[in-house]
Amino acid sequence: MNLKRILPIFLLTALQVSCAPQYYQGPVTDHFDGVRFANPGSPMDKNYFDLLKWMVNRDKQPWPPYRELEYTDKPPALVEGDLLRVSFVGHVTLLLQTQGLNILTDPVWSDRASPFSWAGPRRVYPPGIRFEDLPPVDLVLISHNHYDHLDLATIATIWHRDQPRIIVPLGNDTIIHARIPEAVVEAYDWGDRVEVAPEVTVYLEPMHHWSARGLFDRNRALWAAFVITTPGGNLYFVGDSGYGEGKNFRAAREKFGTFRLAVLPIGSYEPRWFMGSNHMNPEEAVLAYQLLGAPLTIPIHYNTFQLTDTGYEAPLRDLQTAMEEYQVPEGRFRAMKVGEHWWVP
Repeated sequence: MNLKRILPIFLLTALQVSCAPQYYQGPVTDHFDGVRFANPGSPMDKNYFDLLKWMVNRDKQPWPPYRELEYTDKPPALVEGDLLRVSFVGHVTLLLQTQGLNILTDPVWSDRASPFSWAGPRRVYPPGIRFEDLPPVDLVLISHNHYDHLDLATIATIWHRDQPRIIVPLGNDTIIHARIPEAVVEAYDWGDRVEVAPEVTVYLEPMHHWSARGLFDRNRALWAAFVITTPGGNLYFVGDSGYGEGKNFRAAREKFGTFRLAVLPIGSYEPRWFMGSNHMNPEEAVLAYQLLGAPLTIPIHYNTFQLTDTGYEAPLRDLQTAMEEYQVPEGRFRAMKVGEHWWVP
């Protein structure tokens, strides 16, 4: 036995156990072992040493420098009835307006997706809605705790202005309360349903991912996709996910039937040996679209923060290639520019 090799691993494991925050305590389930969450039947097989290997051998593809937008969106105060207006703020942040509700997904207005204001991935565009133009927010949906999805500074600003309902997967409420103790945050498990308005219900559903805010809290908080059922049709938001053999998309179709709109990630997928299990590439997003019954789809998670080796131009180029290969009709995927809005049919 080589103690010199084993000792650092043992010390790292001991440090991880001793320093790891406990975000959630609850009964053991098929995706929670009493300490950590997991993807049932498809464990994430990458560890800190794989991360180091990737960081040492990175091959970052070109991205443009920061630049201002040609325009930003100025949404209406409300959109009533079955009309559906979508504003693209950037990355995975959307403003969904329907049934008199203003719904934000994974809101990030900060300059960086990072625990630091001076380092980490910096956005290449400002947000597509200036905060002063953002109408009062009724509902915030947060898919998981990565910094490009759970931005505590933005959550604090929205909470102090609007006091919206904030719905998160298990454990993420603890993270928010550590920064904003006065915030009212509702934490739910996969399969839970939350009525947010008459005839409007939010469901938390599985997505194939993982979570961490630092080195020692891996998978201590849950991740989730959201289905919003409305009289005007079902909406499906996946903030970040691997394809996971397509089982979660197949299950969503079986459970909810048709979707008026799906929001699917297409970026941050290179190198595949490291990113493949937790980030879909554009081809997999097209496969997910097919499993969901070919709804109108907005691609997200690209062209705002350079998080991996994926080039700036690659996601939309590869999406077009995949759409041609799988004979997806034009217009089924709507790639929105930051600051653009769309009245969804």
